Amino acid sequence: MRSILPVVLIPLVPLTACRSASHTEHLEAQGAFGPYSAAVMTEELVFVSGKIGSDTSSFEAEARSAIEAVRAELSRVGLGLEDVVSATVYLTDMNRYAEINKIYSEMFSSPYPARACIAVAALPRNAQVEVQVIAARRE
Repeated sequence: MRSILPVVLIPLVPLTACRSASHTEHLEAQGAFGPYSAAVMTEELVFVSGKIGSDTSSFEAEARSAIEAVRAELSRVGLGLEDVVSATVYLTDMNRYAEINKIYSEMFSSPYPARACIAVAALPRNAQVEVQVIAARRE
């Protein structure tokens, strides 16, 4: 005997109806090493692409200049490091973890953003550190 399964009809809702009315805006990455935006903004969040340091005279100088590059990108949209809610730090040498923590704690203020620190084999332009952040617009 054959079983008859009930058919349930589910109305299809266009995907656009599930999204908010927000839009995104892309900031051009000046001098980029590849095809990406410097930052992508929604009404509430700003996603800043990874930044490497310009001063490679020492690890500390490189890390500080990478965070300064993040600060400069945020300032283009009227935000600062205090608006960062999440950061990802990429290191080519995890033995530098204590050093990056010291520098990070001096440049970001408490309460600190959520953070991940990831060891990578290499970074663009032989950088030792790269910092990527998400910032929130405050009302």
